[in-house]
Amino acid sequence: MIVGIDASRALRARRTGTERYSLEIIRHLLALPEAAEHRFRLYVQHPPPVTPGDRPRGTDTDENRNADFAETTDFRRFLIRADPLNPRDPRSIFTSEQSFWGDEQVELRILPARRLWTHTALAWEVLRRPPDALFVPSHVIPFLPPRLLPPAVVTLHDVGYRHFPAAHTRAQRFYLELSTRWSSFAATQIITPSCATADDLTRFYGTPAEKIRVIYEAGAFPKTEFFTKTQFLDRPYALYVGTIQPRKNLARLIDGYARLLQRENIGWDLVVAGGLGWLGEQFSQQAAALGLGERIHFPGYVDDESLPQLLRGALFFAFPSLYEGFGLPVLEAQQMGVAVMTSNNSSLPEVAGDAALLVDPTDVEAIADAMLHLSRDEALRQELIAKGYANVKRFSWEKAARETLAVLLAAARKR
Repeated sequence: MIVGIDASRALRARRTGTERYSLEIIRHLLALPEAAEHRFRLYVQHPPPVTPGDRPRGTDTDENRNADFAETTDFRRFLIRADPLNPRDPRSIFTSEQSFWGDEQVELRILPARRLWTHTALAWEVLRRPPDALFVPSHVIPFLPPRLLPPAVVTLHDVGYRHFPAAHTRAQRFYLELSTRWSSFAATQIITPSCATADDLTRFYGTPAEKIRVIYEAGAFPKTEFFTKTQFLDRPYALYVGTIQPRKNLARLIDGYARLLQRENIGWDLVVAGGLGWLGEQFSQQAAALGLGERIHFPGYVDDESLPQLLRGALFFAFPSLYEGFGLPVLEAQQMGVAVMTSNNSSLPEVAGDAALLVDPTDVEAIADAMLHLSRDEALRQELIAKGYANVKRFSWEKAARETLAVLLAAARKR
């Protein structure tokens, strides 16, 4: 079977939830022993990241760029590295018997396009050279007549714009609604990362349950002891990690922290880490208006190499999001041995299990009380840490990859 995979998000230098999912599911798909029986085409818009010693040698034609980057860049090491967060880690997730990294087994296709890449360059490529199955790990399959579209499997991560439309621009809502409705209709099979998202697709779009397969994601970090426990600040801190945008409920998180400072002797700061999303600037302005510029810190996007240490140093992890299709940061915090406070809505209870303190994300006082409780109750933190280590064992990228490959094989048989 020839599997075409949209790898455009996997090779981005900055990765949030969907990019991290794309990278991990592709890496682990290729690492499966049974993957040696198949061929894979990875479609990207831009060449993969390179290190200073791995610059392309050829001329700037499409064919030469494909050959050069397959041979001379980070591309293969980037995907097969056991720990992509640590370039010096020599371990591999591949066994020595696996030999399918030749040009015949894994092909990188660089498909340049200035805009609407999925619906122009990718669409033309799958028309010209159709794979037996097309896998899109992030939400949108090409707008092609169904009779011209190869059997397609798409991962629909969430429909948060349906629950909280005010957290998106009008243009974002229009595109998300159009692309989700189209993908839900045209895909041969749909993968969702949680039962909550699967239920939403049935509720909002009438997607048949038999068309949906729930496949859980997993944490992206290796064992906790691989990382040292370092302090980001010279004082304890609570930590949020995620895109800085209204849907993450940061206004209430900041308000809750401000209320604690007004009535309690709080010896810990709040770190709000992540890249700026839509309307993201308002939250640092909110902190400044409250006079908390020295107590609430916005370090910006944290790269994959620094994130584990940032998590390990936190007093606790606060993630009171209004809606999540999966909530990968919760698992990553648990994986790093940090007590978690998160919301009692959407997929978050499903993912966090009994290993988190759950709150109503619309209740500022509940958020404040939970943070105070976690900061002062060492026994509770240790209990949640222990339960967190147990909880993350429910999730495995290898299991997710094996289940995804089974879905792709089933889709290809429906051709």
